Amino acid sequence: MGKTAFSKALVAAALFGTATPFSKTLLDSLQENLLAGLLYLGAAILLLPRVVFLIRKGSVFFPRDAANRRRLVGAIFFGGMVGPVLLLVGLKQAMAASVSMWLNLETVATSILAYLIFREHIGGWTWLGNLGVLAAGLLLSATAGGWAGWIGIACVGGAAVAWGLDNNFTATIDGITPEMSTFWKGAFAGTANLALGLALQPTAPALNWLAALVLGGFAYGLSIVLYISSAQVIGATRSQMVFASAPFFGVLLSVTWLGERLRVAQLAAAGILLASLGLMFLGRHPHEHVHELHTHEHSHRHDDAHHDHLHEGLPAGAKHSHVHTHERVVHNHPHWPDLHHRHVH
Repeated sequence: MGKTAFSKALVAAALFGTATPFSKTLLDSLQENLLAGLLYLGAAILLLPRVVFLIRKGSVFFPRDAANRRRLVGAIFFGGMVGPVLLLVGLKQAMAASVSMWLNLETVATSILAYLIFREHIGGWTWLGNLGVLAAGLLLSATAGGWAGWIGIACVGGAAVAWGLDNNFTATIDGITPEMSTFWKGAFAGTANLALGLALQPTAPALNWLAALVLGGFAYGLSIVLYISSAQVIGATRSQMVFASAPFFGVLLSVTWLGERLRVAQLAAAGILLASLGLMFLGRHPHEHVHELHTHEHSHRHDDAHHDHLHEGLPAGAKHSHVHTHERVVHNHPHWPDLHHRHVH
């Protein structure tokens, strides 16, 4: 399951990597809050058919317990409202390439918050890989062809902290599926930002609104769903390290689409990033731990030693999602900081 989760985080990074250069273009005609609102509403619209399908299949539409509701509200506020607006303000002040590279600060913020606040275990190999991700981002920033202004850097740094909180909140939401939590984030944050944007700068719908909705559907909606699915398996820190490859997809797009020259520093940074991600696979974390009685909903399969309830006619390796209960169990095995392993060390 770990490799699948890494693949999902990588695809999420590729989708999100397209957002910064295209958003820079849209900011020429759209106010920051307005654009943020349209991006997240696009995410909600794209996911609506999937949400309706899941509801008909019996999935929970909104968290039933207070803990998951608080996590969802935190994700909506920090990830859907604060983070994107700060990013777009910074993007308006600085070059898109510089902002893209500095977004790797989100990786550092996610790791520190995961360790200090959300009790996520981070081993030595993961810390070393995290430093490598930061080094790759700094190397790429130094050759981005421009230097973001102080206002731009401050805004991007604030967005990184906001999304670091969002990443940790979403990684621990287990009362609803990733599609549901992303839909709520898109619907609430999108509506609030759109209303604020129209209040600050009244404007009529135009073709650029449609472009923003489409961009938000894929670069935010589909990307966030894949990221959450990954984070729930391998933890917020590791999934965010993979997600830190997003700027490199922007570089690749610049080379193939815009015809820009690929630099030696960019190749070196890509090598450092790949090596850093590889370090995560070296870490092993086995110890005896306790799973208390717990009821929740998430995507799972029955060949992972944690889901032993029965479904007649369903293969053990088939992924599915529904509300289920775990009985108390004590065992010992290597594990990631997923939804079932948030214990104290």
